[in-house]
Amino acid sequence: MKTADFDYVLPPDLIAQTPAEPRDHSRLMVLSRQGRWLEHRRFFDIVDYLKPGDVLVANDSRVIPARLFGHKVAGGGEVSFLLLRRLSPGVWEALAKPARRLKPGTAVQIRAEPSVSAQVLSKAETGIITIHLPDEAALEELGMVPLPPYIHAPLPDPERYQTVYARVQGSVAAPTAGLHFTSELIQRIQEKGVEFSFVTLHVGLDSFRPVQVADPRDHVLYREYCELGPAVAEKLAQAKREGRRIICIGTTAVRAVEEAARDGEIKPFQGWADIYILPGYRFRIVDALITNFHLPRSTLLMLVSAFAGRELTLYAYQEAMHLGYRFYSFGDAMLII
Repeated sequence: MKTADFDYVLPPDLIAQTPAEPRDHSRLMVLSRQGRWLEHRRFFDIVDYLKPGDVLVANDSRVIPARLFGHKVAGGGEVSFLLLRRLSPGVWEALAKPARRLKPGTAVQIRAEPSVSAQVLSKAETGIITIHLPDEAALEELGMVPLPPYIHAPLPDPERYQTVYARVQGSVAAPTAGLHFTSELIQRIQEKGVEFSFVTLHVGLDSFRPVQVADPRDHVLYREYCELGPAVAEKLAQAKREGRRIICIGTTAVRAVEEAARDGEIKPFQGWADIYILPGYRFRIVDALITNFHLPRSTLLMLVSAFAGRELTLYAYQEAMHLGYRFYSFGDAMLII
C-alpha cells in the first residue's frame, strides 16, 4: 500500500467556496459498494434510500472559534494560533504562525484591555505547540471559526459551518457530511421510521492534513476526543442483532462507532480515539456511509476507500469530476450503500 495510491488531480474550480443553499439542495451521488450501479440525485432525495428501522449515526460536535490572533509581549510581532485539542482546563495543543519564533515561555497578548494572554508551554518536533490560555471564556469573543485553508471566500454567517444538530463544543473543523441536513429533512427521515443517534468526536488536525509519508501505515494519526454513551451503544447493538442498517453520517461518526467496537461488539466509550482505518480493515458496525468528497492523500479518503474499495472510490471521484460535482467541506455528498 502506498500513499500515492490515494492521489488524484482535482481542477481548482471544483473546490466549493460557498455552501449550497438550501443545505439539502447539494448534489448526491449514490454508490453501490458492489459497483453494480451509481445514481445522481439531490441530497433531499436521500429519504428514498432509507428504510424504516435504519439508524443514522451523527456527530454532534460543534466547531469552536479556534483561530486566535495576537502579538508577542516581548519584541512584538504578530502571531496566530489554531487551537487543535484541549488537553486540560486552559491547556491546548495548537498550530502557530510563525512557529519558529515561539519558544517555551513566550507570552502572546490576545487582547490588551482587559488583558488576555497565552503562554507557550512546549514545542514538539511536529510543529505542534502547547499553550496555556487561562481565560477560555474569551474564546467566544476573540476567536474566529476556522475555515479550511482551501476556502478563500469569507463566510457571512459562521453558523453555516455548523451542522443543525451541533451542540458539544470541541471541533476545529466541521463534520462536513452533516452540513447537508436541515431540520425539515431530519423530520421527514424520522417520519419514515428512521432513528437518529448522536455521538461526539471532536474533529482535529487529520481532517485537513495530507499524509506526507510514502507508506500510509507509517502515518501517525492525530488522536481525537470521542464519546459514545450507553444508550447509543445499546441502540446500535440492538439494531445489529435485529439486522437493521447502521448508517454513519461522515467519517468521524464511522471512527466513533468503530472505536467503540474494537473488541467485536459495541460498548460505551469515552476517551481518545486513535483508530486508523485503511483498506483491509474489517468494519464491525457500519453498513452504509454518507460522506463528502475528500482531499487526495488524506486519511479520510483512505477510510472511504476501505469501506467501498479503492478502485471503486477513485472511479466515483473521476465520475464526480467529469459531471462537475463540488468537492471538499462545502461540496456535494456521496451515499455508499
